[in-house]
Amino acid sequence: MNAKAYLLLAITTFIWGGNSVAGKIAVGHVSPMLLTGIRWTIACALLAILTSRQVRADWPEIRRHWKLLFFYGAVGFTAFNVALYSALQYTTAINVVIEQAGIPMVIFAMNFMLFRMRVSAAQWIGFVVTLFGVVLTATHGDPRRLLALDLNQGDVLMLFAVLVYAAYTVSLRTKPAIHWKSLIAASAFAALVSTLPLVIWEAATDRLIWPDELGWGIGIFAGVFPSLVSQVLYVWGVEMIGPNRAGLFINLIPVFGTLLSILLIGEALEVFHVVALALALGGIAIAEKGRPREAA
Repeated sequence: MNAKAYLLLAITTFIWGGNSVAGKIAVGHVSPMLLTGIRWTIACALLAILTSRQVRADWPEIRRHWKLLFFYGAVGFTAFNVALYSALQYTTAINVVIEQAGIPMVIFAMNFMLFRMRVSAAQWIGFVVTLFGVVLTATHGDPRRLLALDLNQGDVLMLFAVLVYAAYTVSLRTKPAIHWKSLIAASAFAALVSTLPLVIWEAATDRLIWPDELGWGIGIFAGVFPSLVSQVLYVWGVEMIGPNRAGLFINLIPVFGTLLSILLIGEALEVFHVVALALALGGIAIAEKGRPREAA
């Protein structure tokens, strides 16, 4: 089961790394609120086809837990992505990927404060090792560049995104006993509903950018993969190995994001990319090897 969970979470973070790169490419081609609305419209349309029978079967439980499901969609799906896409309007992709690496630390802290969940010394060591690999990737082999990063509006938005996604991850431990198809469908519908007022606000304030051809392409990609496929895989991964262990894989997002930028933006593959990937994977291995027995 562990090997399957590792594979699912690795694919998830690969897709999320692509989402960050796509969000940066989307700047000027589609506005962030509209992009979020497009992705959840597409996701909901697909889910209506794929999950309608299961949703009908789980409808009594969905109605019973609709507030929690709405929280999942509004916070984990909408708030995080709106903040991420908005952050990329003001700050660099380097800042965004470094700040996403803070999600596991926030997950650890929330689990300790709310549930007194143990975090072993090996898990903290693994986190630090993985984080160093992330920093090495994001700073192109020169960690001193961190000193030059400014905390502008985009950085504040991304820090907010870190907090809300950590809260979403931790809250999945209380998810209702419904099929995963119903869980994703209900959350996606909540995400679409909670995005509509933001799109209206964007249009009313003349911030809306109607997508061009590239904008539509990014919207379709976001609607299928980050909005649907990755969410399913992440829920499975959290269910298999728990939020603390699953959260550590989030540190792979900057590594995958950098590798994807090499293919999509044309950056050269450097030695530090390989070293950073080894550190990130090594940190996860250390944390997994030394996790508390009761977390297994």
